[in-house]
Amino acid sequence: MPKHHEVRALPWSAAQMFDLVADVGRYGEFLPWVKGMRVGPVQAQGDGTQLLVADMVVGFRMIRESFRSRVRLDRPGHLHVDYLDGPMTYLFNDWQFRDRPDGGCDVDFSVDFQFRNRAFEALAGLFFTEAFEKMVAAFVARAEALYGPRG
Repeated sequence: MPKHHEVRALPWSAAQMFDLVADVGRYGEFLPWVKGMRVGPVQAQGDGTQLLVADMVVGFRMIRESFRSRVRLDRPGHLHVDYLDGPMTYLFNDWQFRDRPDGGCDVDFSVDFQFRNRAFEALAGLFFTEAFEKMVAAFVARAEALYGPRG
């Protein structure tokens, strides 16, 4: 069961980072292993949040899997992902964005998941740290491309 929690200080605002992460439909343009995305319509909720359903296809070498999740958007401070269907037993993914006095923001990220297939679970455990670092680097590179370089 790979799990990770991390807080990173980044030079962009909470709103900028929220918008980048919330643009789920563009993940295939910059995230490694994302081979395709389909995002349903955004539905406004009575409490000011928005919901969308996203289908993601991920692939690595000969392995390809797709899964569906529900994304709850609470701009600009919080984004939460709940797993709906696919090769996992569960997936929880949570992002919190907090502005810092220096103009940047803290991004608080956590993920916890488990694959149904034991071989996938073992493989995920072996490559989780490397995959996570590549994913973080991809989000940072995307922020630099959209908002300008750090510092």
